[in-house]
This record gives sequence, structure tokens and C-alpha cells, in this order.
Amino acid sequence: MKKLNLFLTLLFLVLSPIWGQKELPYLTKQGNATQLMVDGKPFLVLGGELGNSSASSFEDIERIFPKLQRMGLNTVLVPAYWDLVEPTEGNYDFTLIDKVISQAQENQLKVVFLWFGAWKNSMSCYTPLWFKKDYKKYPRAYTKEEKPLEIASSFSENVFQADNRAFSQLMKHIASVDKQHTVIMVQIENEIGMLEDARDYSKEANKLFNAPVSEKLLSYLTKNKKTLHPQMQEKWGKQGYKLKGTWQEVFGDDLYTDEIFMAWSYAQYVEKMAQSARSIHNIPLFVNAAMNSRGRKPGEYPSAGPLAHLIDVWNCGAPSIDFLAPDLYDKGFVNWVAQYKLPNNPLFIPEIRLSDANGVQAFYVFGEHDAIGLCPFSIEDGSDSPDAPLVKGYAKLKELIPVITKYQGKGVMNGLYFDEENKERILARDDLKIICRHYFTLPWDPRARDGSAWPDGGGLILHLNKDEYLIAGSGIVIEFEKTGENKAVNAKELGEDGFVSMGGKSQQQTGWQGTSRAGIGPVDEIKVKEDGTFSYVCRLNGDQTHQGRHIRIPVGEFSILHVKLYEYK
Repeated sequence: MKKLNLFLTLLFLVLSPIWGQKELPYLTKQGNATQLMVDGKPFLVLGGELGNSSASSFEDIERIFPKLQRMGLNTVLVPAYWDLVEPTEGNYDFTLIDKVISQAQENQLKVVFLWFGAWKNSMSCYTPLWFKKDYKKYPRAYTKEEKPLEIASSFSENVFQADNRAFSQLMKHIASVDKQHTVIMVQIENEIGMLEDARDYSKEANKLFNAPVSEKLLSYLTKNKKTLHPQMQEKWGKQGYKLKGTWQEVFGDDLYTDEIFMAWSYAQYVEKMAQSARSIHNIPLFVNAAMNSRGRKPGEYPSAGPLAHLIDVWNCGAPSIDFLAPDLYDKGFVNWVAQYKLPNNPLFIPEIRLSDANGVQAFYVFGEHDAIGLCPFSIEDGSDSPDAPLVKGYAKLKELIPVITKYQGKGVMNGLYFDEENKERILARDDLKIICRHYFTLPWDPRARDGSAWPDGGGLILHLNKDEYLIAGSGIVIEFEKTGENKAVNAKELGEDGFVSMGGKSQQQTGWQGTSRAGIGPVDEIKVKEDGTFSYVCRLNGDQTHQGRHIRIPVGEFSILHVKLYEYK
């Protein structure tokens, strides 16, 4: 009988994939892109993050999740609160976790849980009361002036053990109840970082700060010397690339050395939590960072978090973490995302300010940076109207998932993102110059000139084959020229109909040169089927392309266009 039972067990393990048991979500490489695999297929997170308190009651969860489905999301990022998971020490309550998973399944959503454990936005505000009150057992971080902070010390083994024990119980519970793998990733802590000072000045922290730098970190920096982040390269280099000494001897005496030291502590703490999680339920894990923006110094922003300039410290200290993710609330969207799409760090945006620009921002990061996903914060406050920009943008992106994931990492896509200050981008592809602009650079929309604020425009352009492109997004206009081609002498400004505008100014230009010109052939609005093939909607070769002069998608509309070019002379 025992042999028969063993045989049946082995048979089940062999046949379970064939019978349809889903595999765990995981990350894989395709070319230069890192893709999230969910249910065996590449997956783009068209997401949103709930507000901090929006998953703390059954009523809110039941009210919000159907709205998220109407908004077109496929993923929701949800806090998992330590103080509600373990209200009394050693006693766990996962009823809210279960409600989130069941509501997500009912509304065809995937879930990313955010562990609000020892730290949430630097502070220890979601630790249980029993933890907060016992500050001798679970000590706080201190400022240089010896002021205790509402920040648990990462140098305390007791803090780690309590945090990790609760987090491990959460992972065990998810593994036991989530057989459909609705939960696709987990974020460990939330916006870790020191405030008021760049580092913890507790007794244990001071002792370690005055001790030698970790040999593990110095060995990593030496091995990766040629590819270090420029800021780390400069800072270590100024001290002569020393291979031993205290933190100040190796990195210098300033706030940024304090930050490196603190980042090493946080990274090692998170690594131990990640190891525990992977031993229980091996799904992708990440950490998020509040930005070092607006000219602030470490401690004025959350010092030592998983920031781009500290990526070497975090990659060495927490190798079990899959990526560092930025939370974006400041201006300079294009520059911020570029800092986090690195050869050793895929781009995922777990938080971004909720706005009408989120739809085109998502198009941009998928097209330009092969992103895993984008998630506006406090998503439940957004509109679920079919005419809302995010709803329309996500609807088109959902169509495009099989196409985008097919071409990610192959170097054939670009993202476009424009506003009133950044109106143009020029791309080169084969022998073409591709001039991409904000839609309001065209002459006929009155909002372009009447003082109205320009809404952000953007999209993606995908090179399918020679002279064949897919263009999608909103608020963009694109022209194609052969490389080196110039326009006619003294051409006058044209109106919408292609005729010279009354009083149109002459554009002084050199004579045309070149052996051939780029022409626009058929331009078709299309839909994308689930298998990635195209279905025809309509032909746009008249006024909608300015009689073959350009490709455009107006502000306020989201479209997918299939474009074929030709050449003539």
C-alpha cells in the first residue's frame, strides 16, 4: 500500500502541470528586457495602488474592487498591515488578506501585497501597539542629538525577528490559500529610509559605523568597479578606492557616507526577510523608494532607501530582491524613470501621482523602457467613466499586451512623452528620420494657442518590419523623412486642408536634397486580438493623416494605428 501511495504521489506531481495546475509567477529575460510571467505568459501590470487605509475594512474592499475592474486594471497593489495581521503578539488574523484575494478573483484582478511592517514611509506607524510600547525590547533609531524617533532600529535583532516572524506567517498563509496564484509579487516594507538624520545614531549603530566596512561590500565594489553607479564610483574613487578601513576612511566624512552605511544595514535586513519569503513561497520580491528630489540631502529625504545612486549597496546587501522601484510624485518623469531602468534593474513603478497623464505615462514606460508595470497611487479616487483618460489608455494597453510582450527587449520599440515644455523627439530607424511631436504643435487646434494648459501626450512606436510600424497612444503627431532629406525652398505655413494659410509665414529653408522621399501608404486603425494578430477597424488616409503628411492621434483619444511606408522620387 505504501508503494502504491508513493507511486500515486509521484504520478500526481508529474501530471499536475498537464492537468492545469498553475505555476508560480516568476521573472525571466527576453533580450534586454525582464518580463513578469503570470499563468505561464508574459504579463504587463496595468495597475493601481490603494491609498494607505483603503484595504483596512471588508466594506472598503468590497466597494473598491469592482470599481477597479471597471477602470480596466488587471492588478491592484494592496497594503498588508502588520498591526492588523498580528494585533496581539503571536496571534495572527488574515481575514483582510483573504478578503483581498477573494475580491480580486471575483473581479479578474491580480494582487501585489505591500508589507507595511517595521517601516512605512520611514516611520514605524504600522507596527502593532505591543511592539511600539516595548521600546526596550524593540528599540528605536536615534538622531545625532540622541532623540528617539518613531522609527524602529534596523540594527536590532529583536526588531528583525518580530517583523520577519509576522511576514513569514503572511507568506505561509498566501502559499496555503492562493492556489490560483492571484498574488503575483510582494513588496517588502514601504519606502524604507531614515529621516531627520542620514543614519541611525543608536549605540549599536555607532559601534558598527566606527568598525571596518564589510569585506563583502568592498569585494562587490571591487568586482563591479567598471559598472558602478557614477555617484558611487566618484565617492569611493575620491578616497583612493580603499579596500579596508572604517566607513569614513573608505568613503569620506559626509552625509552620503552616513547614507551608504545606513543603506547597507537596511539592505541586509531586507535580504534576511527575502530569504525567509523565498523559502516559503518563491514569487518575485521588490522594494520601493521615496525619491531624493528637490535638492534635499540625506535625512531631508528618506536617507538610505533603495535609491538609484545606492543600487550597488542594495544589490550587494540584498541579492534576493528582484528590483528597486521608484515612487514618483515630482516633475521630471522622463528623467526619473531613466534612472531606474538599468541593465541590472528592470523598471516597475509601484506608485505615481494619480493624474490624467497616467495613461500616456504607461505607454511611454512600456515602449521606451520595457517596463513591468505602472501603478497610480490612491487609484480608488480615480474615475471609472469610460471616457476617463486612464480607462481609455488601459483599455488600449490591455489589447496591446501580446504585441508589446512579444517585442520587449528586442530594441524595436520607443516610447513618446510630451508636454508643453518638451514638444518634440526625433528618432532614427533604418534610413528614416522619424519626427515625433505633441499633437498641439499642429496649427489648427485652438487649445494649442489660446493659453490652455497642454495635456501630456505620449505613446509608443513599434518597428514591425522595414517600412512597417505600429503607433499607439494619445496626443501625438509623427512625420517620416528619409535621412538627409530637406524640404522645399520658401515653403509657406500650411493650414488643416493642406493649402497655404492666409498670411502664412515663409519658412526659409535650403533646397531639397536626396534621391528619394518617404511616403505614407495605408494607415489603418486596428484592434489587437488576444493572439496578437490585428483586426481592421478603418482606413485613415484622408484628413486624419493630413492627406498623407503625417500620422496623428488627437489629444483625448487613444488609438492603435498600423502604418506602412513606401519611398518615391
